[in-house]
Amino acid sequence: MKKHIVVLSGAGMSAESGLKTFRDSNGLWEGHDVMSVASPEGFAKNPALVLDFYNQRRRQLLEVEPNQAHLNLAQLENDFKVSIITQNVDDLHERAGSTNVIHLHGELLKSRNVETDAVIYDCKTDICLDDKDPNGIQLRPHIVWFGEAVPLIDKALDICQTADILIIIGTSLQVYPAASLMHYVPEHIPKFYIDNNPAPTHDASIKVIAERASIGVSKVIKELLK
Repeated sequence: MKKHIVVLSGAGMSAESGLKTFRDSNGLWEGHDVMSVASPEGFAKNPALVLDFYNQRRRQLLEVEPNQAHLNLAQLENDFKVSIITQNVDDLHERAGSTNVIHLHGELLKSRNVETDAVIYDCKTDICLDDKDPNGIQLRPHIVWFGEAVPLIDKALDICQTADILIIIGTSLQVYPAASLMHYVPEHIPKFYIDNNPAPTHDASIKVIAERASIGVSKVIKELLK
């Protein structure tokens, strides 16, 4: 039976593809206060601004490609069972060939109506005011905004509990509940944390690799395949 690798990926995973990480060093998202473009309250106050913000992100996503780190993780499926739990809303893991990806914070290339997430639609074009679903309800990005529940967190917790190896890539370990997932893997399994500027982990069992994603993932794979 193949060993099970669980990957937790964040914005640093996609940075080498040219995707901006949304949040600047001053805490603003593309010049906007985060709550104005990533909260139900912000959407209620200025839906046109919020839709335009994500329309710009979606257009950018369609212009970039998976980087070597994405491709290397996909290749790991030849030798391991791989589950990727990502905070990213892009589809670069899937485009690289990974087949088991959970998007905790939603997906840019999907939409839903403003009342429910029961029905989700593919979306590769702009969402505008007055764009409605078949029932006449306004559409919005299929993104988990601040203050909203994370529907897939329980599924992610269950996956983490079955891990034989944990790889954390490109995340500050500061955004909850995603940051709590690392604490649900079995205690004594190998754990790797790859980040250009890694946050303190306070866990001596985690091997920290202070590199960008492509270099760090290559180093971990070489170690795993020894």
